[in-house]
Amino acid sequence: MEKPESAVAERAAEPMFKRVALIGIGLIGSSISHAARRAGLAGDIVGSAPPPEMRARAEELGLVSKAYADPVEAAKGADLVVLCTPVGAFQEIAQAIGPHLEPGSILTDVGSVKAAAIQDIAPHVPAGVHFIAGHPIAGTEQSGPDAGFAELFDGRWCILTPGEGADPSALAKLSEFWRKLGSNVEIMTPEHHDMVLAITSHVPHLIAYNIVNTASHLERVTDSEVIKFSAAGFRDFTRIAASDPIMWRDVFLNNKDAVLEMLGRFAEDLTTLQRAIRFGDGETLERLFTQARATRRGIIQAGQDTAQPDFGRRPARAKDGAQ
Repeated sequence: MEKPESAVAERAAEPMFKRVALIGIGLIGSSISHAARRAGLAGDIVGSAPPPEMRARAEELGLVSKAYADPVEAAKGADLVVLCTPVGAFQEIAQAIGPHLEPGSILTDVGSVKAAAIQDIAPHVPAGVHFIAGHPIAGTEQSGPDAGFAELFDGRWCILTPGEGADPSALAKLSEFWRKLGSNVEIMTPEHHDMVLAITSHVPHLIAYNIVNTASHLERVTDSEVIKFSAAGFRDFTRIAASDPIMWRDVFLNNKDAVLEMLGRFAEDLTTLQRAIRFGDGETLERLFTQARATRRGIIQAGQDTAQPDFGRRPARAKDGAQ
């Protein structure tokens, strides 16, 4: 007769989910695959992506056992389905996969806009399926199956925005999943999430895109000079302008109210700096710069960044030395 402790050990070795379906196999989807396999969280991982070359590459890299063109095929039989596409595609995908989701399964997403995502997804989720919206606050400016790596979520935050009727056990299980991927987990309302991310992520990306375009449009500065004489500030600040244009197009279209409010506040603060420079108000400039430096140092002290510049490159991996 099997000893009780052996049975407990066997159960503990079982993965959290039998089949994980990644709908989208870009930076976040591929990183979830790497981190989930590192932690032994999934019995099988499948995925879907429209481009055949992306599907072939995902299978070649071992990110998924099978990559499907149709998200419905990936979602069938999965007890965890993660939407990793641009948020603008959520409604169409949710409508397609909804009737095929397994009872008791968990449906989540990784979009950086939450109120609009919930509005697009929730109506298509059948009874018995647990939909809990989420957003891992982690990423680089890279995209595609090759961009992912297991350490992407380590020490970062994942925000979950469950609805009022969310199942507590499903929420606890998804929270534990993200913790085992390496993340810290925070629960908040979709509206609060969208306001916070508008200033910490969305507006900075918009400014980065804009400053690069401004530099390239200046007649007295050619494109080659922008590249040749890029100072550290320009390089550091504009790195995120290399991010996926489709993803960020959808972010701004789906979080426009919060983004416009934050842009208004940003414009007011920028006007204050403009006036200080125009009138030679060095005291105001020094005070505002000192406040900003303290905030930046607080981000580092909180473990959300390092003081060492890396321009988006991650540490070399022992096996191949890749950056």
